[in-house]
Amino acid sequence: MLDCGRYPVKRSLGDEVEVWADVFCDGHDLMRAAVRYRPPGARRWLEAPMEPIGSDRWHGSFSVDALGRWQYAIGAWVDRWASWRWEIDRKLEGGQTEFSSELIEGAALAGVETLTLERALDPASAPKLPRESETTVPPLELIVDRELARFGSWYELFPRSFGGFAGVRAQLPRLAELGFDVVYMPPIHPIGRTHRKGRNNSLVAGPDDPGSPWAIGGPEGGHTAVDPSLGTLADFDRLVARGRELGVEIALDFAIQCSPDHPWLVEHPEWFHRRPDGTLKYAENPPKRYQDIYNVNFDSPDWESLWRALRDVVGFWVGHGVRVFRVDNPHTKPVAFWEWLIRDVQTAHPDVIFLAEAFTRPAMMSTLAKLGFSQSYTYFTWRNTKAELVDFMTSLTRSEWPQFYRPNLFANTPDILHAYLQRGGRPAFEARLVLAATLSPAYGIYSGFENFENVPVHEGSEEYLNSEKYEIRERALDGQLLSLVARLNAARRDNPALQRLDNITFVETENAELIAYAKREGRNRVLCVVNLDPIEPREGVVIVPAALGLPPTFRVRDLLDDTVYTWHVGRNYVRLEPGTRQAHVLRVEQ
Repeated sequence: MLDCGRYPVKRSLGDEVEVWADVFCDGHDLMRAAVRYRPPGARRWLEAPMEPIGSDRWHGSFSVDALGRWQYAIGAWVDRWASWRWEIDRKLEGGQTEFSSELIEGAALAGVETLTLERALDPASAPKLPRESETTVPPLELIVDRELARFGSWYELFPRSFGGFAGVRAQLPRLAELGFDVVYMPPIHPIGRTHRKGRNNSLVAGPDDPGSPWAIGGPEGGHTAVDPSLGTLADFDRLVARGRELGVEIALDFAIQCSPDHPWLVEHPEWFHRRPDGTLKYAENPPKRYQDIYNVNFDSPDWESLWRALRDVVGFWVGHGVRVFRVDNPHTKPVAFWEWLIRDVQTAHPDVIFLAEAFTRPAMMSTLAKLGFSQSYTYFTWRNTKAELVDFMTSLTRSEWPQFYRPNLFANTPDILHAYLQRGGRPAFEARLVLAATLSPAYGIYSGFENFENVPVHEGSEEYLNSEKYEIRERALDGQLLSLVARLNAARRDNPALQRLDNITFVETENAELIAYAKREGRNRVLCVVNLDPIEPREGVVIVPAALGLPPTFRVRDLLDDTVYTWHVGRNYVRLEPGTRQAHVLRVEQ
């Protein structure tokens, strides 16, 4: 349980849910325990037995086969018959031969007139007694999501740079071929003109500048309208339907902010915070300033209608086939709002997935995940050294976080161009791609990554020069890195070990620039080695521990180029040279 049952744990459809509990009573009576569980909407409780595993710790499990919020509880009781039998066995072991009093007691317990010792010792004759004084814990909740909430490859693109909805629809077969599960698009709504930003975030827009998609709202409508330059709502529906045919989901951005031209400013001025002089304060995230955006006021006296309107925005797009939402800056909105909205939406549509874009304090990031967000952005982009990566992944996997927090390791975003990519060239992009795709079951890239776009707006900035947030780029899926993307996505789908988060074991390399780790699921084992130095060749040894359960000598196949090697438990020499080979992704051959 999380926080004494305050929040539900998370699992995916088809998972086996394991439950542990300390079960004991005063005295020496024998106990029994069971896990009681019921799917969403069910009235009848199901039950799975728990077994003792030592030191009063008991274990049980049940599988989940329906989406939504399950309930589960633990029941424990004294087994009167087994306790009576245990006393008889102890006395027999001690040499006692006369049991008349004990048999009278046993007959009364079993509800029979007489009882012989022979019958008492026969397991088939054990009576089924009612559970007296059964103790149960209050029911706990469990959220069961579909697999995409746990495992999936994301590709982020601006539809206006691909020719609108029709252009993106034409690219979907290629994106499916590359192995992407989700195509995420920044806001697709009309863009305001008041204070519209120009190229490179300039305060004055030219007549042809399209503005930032996050400045939502114009004369054409607000959060439930589409920008006419992208196409019509019918065009969007065709895009979603084509994606569904190909197994690719269309994810939308849910950004709770408005341009000065959004209809809500006229229809619901009470939803916005005004200064004492009556002016509205635009959004800021110092040193960034967003003069083209106003935030809504969650402290508005009319907050209830505001909440419902925002919920209805999500419902509108769910009605148009969208089941994945990337939520912009959720940590700047009340957590109670998110808990209410996510529960309300998922009660009707348990297949909806919410990704939290929350680069903030760990306590807030974990709380957002606990109260319902299906996935979360992380600080992976800023973790580039071996020590940083090991510490980062250890904090995510060797704690209670895997019970509720699913990290999505985006290698880059329209807002984040890390210095490592700016200075490392293609080898840096290769290293970060392999790390993102193999460390976490969920990862993503923003278009331009495959073309090694790495020029900042100025030295020391993480903003792109000629950022796509403020201008239209002519995009095509022709980047040199896409062949590696396809290889990695195929490896992820073919290897269950790469579809789980907390099955990672870091392996010693005796070189601070080489990071190595193993992931295993059942008989499937994958060993990854990455050169973190994008400039110089690095060599070392990968020391495979015996604890991985591998034979003394075994064969591995590199899933990036199909090369086969012979490896050993113990020391294995590795050399990785930028421009030639930046990483190994080695599957242990059975």
